[in-house]
Amino acid sequence: MPPDRWLVLTARVARVDPEDPLRGLLVEGLLALGGLSVVEEGDSLTTYLRPPRDPQKVVEQARHFLGDWIGGDPPELSWRWQRNEDWEREWRRGLQPRKVSPRFVVKPTWTEWQATAGEIVLEIDPEMAFGTGEHATTRGCLRLLDRWFRDGDRVLDIGSGSGILSIAAARLGAPEVIAVEHDSDANLNARQNIERNDVVGVVLLLEERADAPLLRRLGRFDLILANILSGVIRPLLPALSSTLQDDGRLIISGILLSEKEDVMEDARAVGLEMQDEDPEDEWWSATLAVL
Repeated sequence: MPPDRWLVLTARVARVDPEDPLRGLLVEGLLALGGLSVVEEGDSLTTYLRPPRDPQKVVEQARHFLGDWIGGDPPELSWRWQRNEDWEREWRRGLQPRKVSPRFVVKPTWTEWQATAGEIVLEIDPEMAFGTGEHATTRGCLRLLDRWFRDGDRVLDIGSGSGILSIAAARLGAPEVIAVEHDSDANLNARQNIERNDVVGVVLLLEERADAPLLRRLGRFDLILANILSGVIRPLLPALSSTLQDDGRLIISGILLSEKEDVMEDARAVGLEMQDEDPEDEWWSATLAVL
């Protein structure tokens, strides 16, 4: 259940160029702190956190964390309280149906969309989970999934969040999708989304951390989806590569364009090569395949 109020945390940056890598790093950092989403306005980046007992202490810890995250001086932070009903009203007003690929449309349940032939409408209410179609990394993954899914694919979704990618794969016709997410709040939301999209018998949700032992236990997959931070993806690449079938594909995202070459160097070292890419803003999504 959502709390009665939220801690609204705002980071201010001196450089306001949306292409500045610093902004992308700060967005990642705020999400890593547990932020629901990040709203960008001018020189400010704002997120919403569950209410702590000592907000001043949390803000100070966040300042040091973000300084380490961006590898420089910590940003100027400010905070305030916001009642849940006020936040939910603003949040709902800002979310509208979005067509993200030739087939996929993402829409909240309180909005309307008249689907045309061939369109797959994903009804996603994000609540506590990341993954609404509002972020470039989610859109990139959905576009690549639309292009690279094959009939009969067994699919693994790592860091499944709201469940949007797992649901999309199931709606494309995957006979089995395993979604792995360690965040219990995200999984509450994912279960609701899985039910409302009628894929309960296809998507299996596991509340665990994705690591090499878990991947070995789950077996081989035709398609793996990993919309997570590059710092998590890169150490997992050897296990992800060995988990793919011989003709398998790995769709990755959550990676800054500035990190692309480092990620690809690690990928090639474990026998993966880029087949397709989908950059948007400062973010990079790609499909990798076994060499």
